[in-house]
Amino acid sequence: MADLAINFKKSSQSSDNLDEEERTYLVLLGERVRDARATRGMTRKILARDSGVSERYLAQLESGQGNASILLIRHIAAALNLPLSELLREDTDQALELTLVSQLLKRLPAQKLAEVRSRLARDYGSAVEERKQRIALIGLRGAGKSTLGNRLAKLLDAPFIELDREIEREAGTSLSEIFLLYGQAGYRRYERRCLEKVLEKNERAVIATGGSIVSDPGTYDLLLSTCFTAWLKAEPGEHMARVIAQGDTRPMAGSGEAMDDLRRILAGRAVLYGQADVTVDTAGKPVEKSLAELRKAVAP
Repeated sequence: MADLAINFKKSSQSSDNLDEEERTYLVLLGERVRDARATRGMTRKILARDSGVSERYLAQLESGQGNASILLIRHIAAALNLPLSELLREDTDQALELTLVSQLLKRLPAQKLAEVRSRLARDYGSAVEERKQRIALIGLRGAGKSTLGNRLAKLLDAPFIELDREIEREAGTSLSEIFLLYGQAGYRRYERRCLEKVLEKNERAVIATGGSIVSDPGTYDLLLSTCFTAWLKAEPGEHMARVIAQGDTRPMAGSGEAMDDLRRILAGRAVLYGQADVTVDTAGKPVEKSLAELRKAVAP
């Protein structure tokens, strides 16, 4: 135990003595943190606030210079012939079948995982015709979810629901205040609760979702299995121009690298958005043309 404590102290203080494989792991860990942050549309400042970790440390972590003490846990997991995730998971009672499924998924090529996840949501969710009673629009802000969603709902004679507005009503305050008071985790709780209520109360609807709903696996799976989803896709420059035209630059406000952040967010979410039933590209198209394509793509 004393040796472990000494090694822990040394490892947490310096990474000078790491071998190449360990350095590579820390770089990969940093990239995963950065990609996860981008997928959720979080700036480093927001993540620092919500996690209680300094921006300086996050910058070091994302550049592959994080605290090397994680490597000790990794060595222990390797000695036990266990994946690191098995030691770090928080649930204490994992069913055997779930473990076997997890092991099977880990043997699949990375490019197959999104396809399998999407297929599971469809095969074990509602049938396509049933899901088409509720149309859910996904995509980054500025893709046209509100504009096209409202007009599509009128064509289908169905209620139009903006999930973010439902969240604000539920919380009794604006989205910016929700993030300020409760952080990303608090917003996710409101998002899941409001989606469940919308599904419970509306057998038919057109739902415009928040751009980051795809980054919460549980909520996104619920959406995929109960709604017919359409990804409204546009180019980064168009997303930015449309959002600025609306007078809203959240969540990139205060960032000197807004366009780079936007491109990173789109890249990080592309595979997730791609799990939608259909994709409608709104880039460079007038509203009427995009609406006609969307109507055709989601026709019951």
